[in-house]
Amino acid sequence: MRLATHRLGDGTVATVDVGDGARCTDAASVDELLRREDWRAAARRAADEGAPLPSSARPLAPILAPGKVLCCGLNFRAHIEEMGRGVPAVPTFFAKWADTLVGPDADVALSAGDTEKLDWEAELAVVVGADLRRASVAECAAAIAGYTVSNDVSLRDRQWATTQWLSGKSWDATTPIGPVVVTADAFDPVEHTVTCRVDGESVQHAPLDDLLFPPAELLHHASRFTRLRPGDLVLTGTPAGVGAGRDPQRFLTDGQVLETEISGIGLLRNTIRISS
Repeated sequence: MRLATHRLGDGTVATVDVGDGARCTDAASVDELLRREDWRAAARRAADEGAPLPSSARPLAPILAPGKVLCCGLNFRAHIEEMGRGVPAVPTFFAKWADTLVGPDADVALSAGDTEKLDWEAELAVVVGADLRRASVAECAAAIAGYTVSNDVSLRDRQWATTQWLSGKSWDATTPIGPVVVTADAFDPVEHTVTCRVDGESVQHAPLDDLLFPPAELLHHASRFTRLRPGDLVLTGTPAGVGAGRDPQRFLTDGQVLETEISGIGLLRNTIRISS
């Protein structure tokens, strides 16, 4: 199944793709839907019986209010090499807030002076579908609701100003996700690729089987220190090709179009806006 969240009038609605359009569920967002024990059955009922989504609806980030947004740094082998780091024995986690998330067509908007080193990081995001605490890898694999596309847009000068990455990774409205959540039964990451383009130029392209810690392993490690709940997001890391890893380094500027694509899921297209 392909699940999405749309703006509809003054509210929002979770939808199910039925091939020739989408049908509405009775949930306001995909994360609200996932918090129901019978979410799969509810989605199937909506696909059969739900009202068609009006053409006036507009796509939003599919996950609107995750309790947690965890990210893994240094998880593609080639990216670890380009950044000159050693191969980690355990995942390197950091956190974002829900306020960082924007939709598949939204601007990534900053003010002049926020950063001079705005970088792209195309990533697969895992959507949690069940409570997990100190869970085995097998339990975590069974608890994956699905996957979506994300870009961990990073303010490198803020990130590198201290030994902690938080301020460079958690700027409001800088993390596009979407356009849909593809459920785990319909998507196997090892069969797909992640791509990032800037103004049409491919800057990142890699198979998802280059992940050092695959999705279920990441959830296993995360669940050892924090409870994961339905609707939480775990970003799995970016491949080689980031601007900071180039010689000379290269960063995003006002007006550039950032495209992030994962085969089998879809495409984000976000414009960089830096206001004076």
